[in-house]
Amino acid sequence: MAHLIRHKLTNKLTNAAHTVSNKSQAKVSGVFARLGFQAATDEEGLGFAECDDLDYDYRQGMQMDVLQGEEEGGHMEGEGELEGDSHYQRDGTGPRPSSLKTEGSLDEDKPKITSWEAGWNVTNAIQGMFVLGLPYAILHGGYLGLFLIIFAAVVCCYTGKILIACLYEENEDGIKVRVRDSYVDIANACCAPRFPALGGHVVNVAQIIELVMTCILYVVVSGNLMYNSFPGFPVSQKAWSVVATAALLPCAFLKNLKAVSKFSLLCTLAHFVINVLVIAYCLSRAREWAWEKVKFYIDVKKFPISIGIIVFSYTSQIFLPSLEGNMQKPSEFHCMMDWTHIAACVLKGLFALVAYLTWADATKEVITDNLPSTIRAVVNLFLVAKALLSYPLPFFAAVEVLEKSLFQDGGRALFPDCYGPGGQLKSWGLGLRVALVVFTLLMAVFVPHFALLMGLTGSLTGAGLCFLLPSLFHLKLQWRNLLWHHVFFDVAIFVIGGICAISGFIHSIEGLIEAFRYNIHD
Repeated sequence: MAHLIRHKLTNKLTNAAHTVSNKSQAKVSGVFARLGFQAATDEEGLGFAECDDLDYDYRQGMQMDVLQGEEEGGHMEGEGELEGDSHYQRDGTGPRPSSLKTEGSLDEDKPKITSWEAGWNVTNAIQGMFVLGLPYAILHGGYLGLFLIIFAAVVCCYTGKILIACLYEENEDGIKVRVRDSYVDIANACCAPRFPALGGHVVNVAQIIELVMTCILYVVVSGNLMYNSFPGFPVSQKAWSVVATAALLPCAFLKNLKAVSKFSLLCTLAHFVINVLVIAYCLSRAREWAWEKVKFYIDVKKFPISIGIIVFSYTSQIFLPSLEGNMQKPSEFHCMMDWTHIAACVLKGLFALVAYLTWADATKEVITDNLPSTIRAVVNLFLVAKALLSYPLPFFAAVEVLEKSLFQDGGRALFPDCYGPGGQLKSWGLGLRVALVVFTLLMAVFVPHFALLMGLTGSLTGAGLCFLLPSLFHLKLQWRNLLWHHVFFDVAIFVIGGICAISGFIHSIEGLIEAFRYNIHD
């Protein structure tokens, strides 16, 4: 009897100890889960690995027809479940519908690009027209502005790499497997499981703002260049912006970018020639360079605007996941990022410094406005043509994001589909596209300040997409694999990027208010 009582007491004490241990473990796991890190129990980790649903509706719509037509004869998984009907698994052991290699699959139809072609795309993004505003950044930053051009190149290159790292997870064999496809997928994975779609909405909003602001900047710079090319004409900058927008109205009818893409190489080459002409003119006045004007102190009020300008000129993170996924050798992505950003850093630094040394305190928001009237008109006309031909790219991208988010979200859209059964665009959908073009015109007319708008966009969305979100996502998704210096770099970039974004946004708004109050044009 005594032995039985002792045995029961021992069992109760053991069970109580296990209960306390489990509760303590659950509390610790809950704390880490609320902090957003992947420190969870084995059961929680397994559940998270099996429930990472990445863009499920998109994959269903694109893949099920192929699978149903070709795998009805017995390629089934489990009981009556098609291979494409299962979710991605975080460890990479499950089937991935987007990477199926069946005959006629989507991935086999997509042509892959080399690392040089990928580098060309990145170069187009970070060496575009917006380098024309960099000498204006040196005007307010001096040598610190040059340092910031180098620093931004290093940070954007690093955040581009860690953003791609967030697309991958290690499977049980320690092999990295691509389990995500886009910036939105990464954001959604970070907010899962509590808010599985919140991150994607935040990224989509940031993308739309940046793309629409890019369109506005193209209209602003077109009006600015035409006005300064023909100062004798009785036509204002706002009127020139209206003329430019009239030429852009056909963009509302775009169904794809095949027609526009033919001009991409020509536009890039033309812009390269223009940069060479500007630098050649500056070198011809090398004896008059004002080295004494380049100083180490900064304009505290206007330098944060320069930070936004420089950051915006390096923005490319939006399309990097898609670019890396279409490379023939994704292992060469890091090398491609290195040489493209080194080249961009050198060329931007030289262009900004040489242009500022030539005109010093007379440097304008768009540097070509400083050129003599004899060559300014020719150079500016080429730039206007490039701006107008570049406008459809961000416009079409913004339209696609808006349509997929609001009109085609797999039955969850807020509004009815803007396309008919045959794929034709409905009249009200066309009206919305025209309204978007008109909106870019109105913004360009009422806020015709190229540098301030560029600084505002860089501070608002550029810093977020290039600095804040990649470092935050990297910390959350790759926490278990990070060394201490990776954590330090990510935290430092997040803190510095946040400070720069807030200060740049505030000073850009103050600059716009001042420009309106005193009717400042440059």
